[in-house]
Amino acid sequence: MNKIKNIFAIVFIATIIYACGDDNFGVNNPFADIDHKALALSDNDSLVKFLKNHYYDLDVDSVKPLVTGKTPIFEDNKLETMSVTENEIDYKLYVYVAKEGNSGADPDKGKPTSVDSVFVKYSGRTMSGSTFSEFNFDSNTTGTWFNLLSVIKGWSYGYTNLKGGELKKDPATGGVFNGPITYLNGGKGVLFIPSGLAYPSSNVQNYTNNLVDTNLLFYIDLLTFVEDTDHDNDGIPTIDEDLDNDGNVNNDDTDGDGFPNYFDVDDDGDGVLTKDEDANNDGDPTNDFSDPNNPTLPDYLNPAIK
Repeated sequence: MNKIKNIFAIVFIATIIYACGDDNFGVNNPFADIDHKALALSDNDSLVKFLKNHYYDLDVDSVKPLVTGKTPIFEDNKLETMSVTENEIDYKLYVYVAKEGNSGADPDKGKPTSVDSVFVKYSGRTMSGSTFSEFNFDSNTTGTWFNLLSVIKGWSYGYTNLKGGELKKDPATGGVFNGPITYLNGGKGVLFIPSGLAYPSSNVQNYTNNLVDTNLLFYIDLLTFVEDTDHDNDGIPTIDEDLDNDGNVNNDDTDGDGFPNYFDVDDDGDGVLTKDEDANNDGDPTNDFSDPNNPTLPDYLNPAIK
């Protein structure tokens, strides 16, 4: 399990670059005249128009132009609207939950956080006004792993509305896995993503991307995910390394060494690995408080305790 939890650690540098947002690193910005706050409002108008003029056809699991007798997606109770703030700009992310999903034997597994690792199928199309492309610009129909820290923000937040499925097992072998990997009853939905949560021109990395400042539509299937993904394998789930609870794990760096806590095996820089600052040996470094002078600060964040 730990190998799976850390399989995406090599994407850390790319994640940090993406998180830099408006910093153009000295590169001439061909999009300098774009008002991204105004674009966010325009994008939302376009998305709302689209949602009011389309419905979700359950028979074919597809978004279709609205016809008489059908409920517009915008009025469908399966549509979730998420408010997301990135680079001090407010966005609306729309997620149509066609099927929430059911993990079967592990009903308490719940839904992934925005920093977990997910195994998914997907297909993406561009949107323009009240229409969308008939062709996929990207897709995977067999299943692939992604770290939600290293994908577009629309994905990071959108997948948190679904549950993963359960691995199909062969009853003929007593339930032991046998054959192609197949997941049953996973979550299924559609993401309607504003350009600011996709490939915004505010990020220098997107300058040459032909999807820059484009609203996107993704059909998604969540097959399974790694609960409590731990990117640095220090015994603390990445989601719990957001110490200021602002939703951004990249700006939490206790020892100031340039590596955020979720990617730092020694969070307080005291020379003792975080996973070894577990005084009660219960596998959880967050509940160990050995400093009587600072009784609310856990040992793994306290350089005075080694």
